Amino acid sequence: MNNKVVQNLKDSLHHEAAPGVLLMIATVAALFVANSGVDWYGAMLETPAVVGIGAWAIQKPLLLWINDGLMAIFFLLIGLELKREVLFGELSDVKKVILPVFAAIGGILIPSGIYVMINWGDPIALNGWAIPAATDIAFALGVLAVLGSRVPVALKILLTSVAVLDDLAAIIIIAVFYTNQLSLMSLGFAGVMLLGLFLLNRNGVRSIGPYVVLGLALWIAVLKSGVHATLAGVALAAFIPTGNRKTHNSSPAHNMEHGLHPWVVFGILPVFAFANAGVPILGLSPSMLLEPVPLGIALGLFVGKQIGVFSGSWIAVKSGLAKLPEKVGWREVYGLSALCGIGFTMSLFIGSLAFEGGSGPDYAIDDRIGILTGSFLSAIAGIFILTRKSKKELAEKPPEGDEQGSYKEERPKPQKLEQMVS
Repeated sequence: MNNKVVQNLKDSLHHEAAPGVLLMIATVAALFVANSGVDWYGAMLETPAVVGIGAWAIQKPLLLWINDGLMAIFFLLIGLELKREVLFGELSDVKKVILPVFAAIGGILIPSGIYVMINWGDPIALNGWAIPAATDIAFALGVLAVLGSRVPVALKILLTSVAVLDDLAAIIIIAVFYTNQLSLMSLGFAGVMLLGLFLLNRNGVRSIGPYVVLGLALWIAVLKSGVHATLAGVALAAFIPTGNRKTHNSSPAHNMEHGLHPWVVFGILPVFAFANAGVPILGLSPSMLLEPVPLGIALGLFVGKQIGVFSGSWIAVKSGLAKLPEKVGWREVYGLSALCGIGFTMSLFIGSLAFEGGSGPDYAIDDRIGILTGSFLSAIAGIFILTRKSKKELAEKPPEGDEQGSYKEERPKPQKLEQMVS
């Protein structure tokens, strides 16, 4: 392979749209395999995998190792990003945080409310109320990256802030509403591990190794406790040393975040999408989308997110508590609201928690149909809104090749993936 090909590959992977493109490829691959008539897809995901020492062992199907194990690393990255944003980033400024907070609250309440109204009376279906409340930051930012300079940088920052707060809300929802019967012994062991992590942090230990060892023990304890195991990743992130504003870029938290980032966006998330997005759609009638669970999810993502995020932003601005970022108008905010309806990864994850092992109807297929439909429609709507120019904008655009010289739109330099998503 020549150097030019290698360099082009590196440039493609560093493009901020790369995570979204990979997720889309993984989703299409999962749908193709699930509808190709092969038997190995489902059999592979149900293959039991055992990790143990002597009589002590953890045995789970491969799908649960992905959802409970690999996704714990994803939540560790989310925890590190949340910590950085709250301490040093956009969420550290109270004036700047009000707008995304209102947008995120609206983007959770309205979609969830739509789902609950449609599924009222079915206690099993109501477990999925949080599915349309999620936003997939990688997919949404990937769409914005494809639009390039037609989207102001301030809008990308606002979307990132809303999605980060959305992730924080998802973490709280998972901890509070998707916790099974608790094991006090396992919770006690988890508490000992948390105390150990606290002591490491207080004593200024900067080596990552001890944190990882205690974090692994914490994950096992949380897995056995009845609390979802992925929350161990968030808890671990809270104790990784961050330094201060001047030293953060050389801190263990910064190094771990940037070390994990490519593994998560190029490995864990595509694997998760491939394992969870495979829906057997052949033979399904369009009327299935009108069933309460998929309809509630699709409308929650596509309609609820647009109404919720936009109205939350409007209330924050019109009340005088916040103001729109520079070069961001209400059309851009509405386009962002539509993109927030791309739930995908986090929606699939919450769906796997909402309907796993429950008695009664099996909504595992229904929820994925709703998630894929709502996310697809939201992406199309967001692209349409953000690329459509008003008559005023078209009139103000300098013509190409006029007497003052040919017009050339100035484009910002492409940013690396880590700068946009991290």
